[in-house]
Amino acid sequence: MNYYQFHIGDYSSHTRHLSPIEDIAYRRLLDLYYLHERPLNSGSSSVARQINMREFEDEVKLILEEFFTLSDDGWINLRADKEIAHYRGKVEQASRAGKASAERRFNTCSTDVQLTNNHKPITNTHNKEYIDRFDIFWKQYPRKVAKPNALKSWLKIKPDDVVLKKMLDAINQQQLPSKEMQFVPHPATWLNASRWEDEVATTSSSSNEWWMNDRRIK
Repeated sequence: MNYYQFHIGDYSSHTRHLSPIEDIAYRRLLDLYYLHERPLNSGSSSVARQINMREFEDEVKLILEEFFTLSDDGWINLRADKEIAHYRGKVEQASRAGKASAERRFNTCSTDVQLTNNHKPITNTHNKEYIDRFDIFWKQYPRKVAKPNALKSWLKIKPDDVVLKKMLDAINQQQLPSKEMQFVPHPATWLNASRWEDEVATTSSSSNEWWMNDRRIK
């Protein structure tokens, strides 16, 4: 944990009897405990060295014995363990919510019915092909932001393999990977403006044979 709640009143009521050195030792022990989220070493000298208080090993030992419990795994603090468990639960919940939200957005994009110039619906099978090409484009494009917007623009363009190759060539020719990110357009902006059609003064000597071989495009 890089952050934990500190209840000043609660802490003060339990530590008024501590000397300044003992108080510093306790705060450093708590910081160490929360940072690594695991019991402290059972040896007080080792713990004192970890918090850079070698010359105050006696004070460190007193704090360990008063505020921590020695277990088979080392010194534990039950109050801190509750805070750590609560923190891990929130992180796991946020992770599940983020994955579910991303999956919903992706499924919405991948299942939308797109129309061709002849107003004929494109099936999900065709969408899968476009998304496969988009994954190749996304891997090559250096600025990976606003992916849902980029995918939406991609499905409007519906690039085939030939256009995809032009795009990948243009990314290299425009030297986008070597530019500072602030000067690289968002992928959706680049796609909406058909930037792969831009003329450049020089062309990159690099090729995209890696993706051509993978997709067996000749």
